[in-house]
Amino acid sequence: MSAEKTEIFDKVGKMLETQGFTIAAKDETRPWGGFFVIDENQAQDFANQYFDGIDVESLKIGGKLSPKILLVAPEARLSWQYHHRRAEIWQVVEGTVGIKTSNTDEEGELKEYHPKDQIKLQQGERHRLIGLAGWGVVAEIWQHTDASHPSDEDDIVRVQDDFGR
Repeated sequence: MSAEKTEIFDKVGKMLETQGFTIAAKDETRPWGGFFVIDENQAQDFANQYFDGIDVESLKIGGKLSPKILLVAPEARLSWQYHHRRAEIWQVVEGTVGIKTSNTDEEGELKEYHPKDQIKLQQGERHRLIGLAGWGVVAEIWQHTDASHPSDEDDIVRVQDDFGR
């Protein structure tokens, strides 16, 4: 792992701990960067910190929100993807990121998002998060759309992926 990647993960990990969050899991192995998963019991605190206090109860169709912090490397692209059982809300924490969306398999135009910018992705909406000049840090919460079958990491339909997944 590069020194730069180690540094950004250490910085964000310390920031989350300082904010009082319990890190339930961490993945630094993704080819595009990685993520931190926050303890589900802290979903409202996470929403208060990163999503202007959005009421998590109003989002809880499937019982949990799977709060995460995504770290996207410069010039890296997550897969062009969508989900059958969740909608997502992203808010940029640090850096500038690119996001493409579309209701079809054809990628939409690249739009830049800056700290405090938020985007709501609907269930089935195609999307791609893209690192631009520097590292991007993005808060994410899931809105599970099927209470009897909550979304998980297997609920990713990759239309295109730079890493052959």
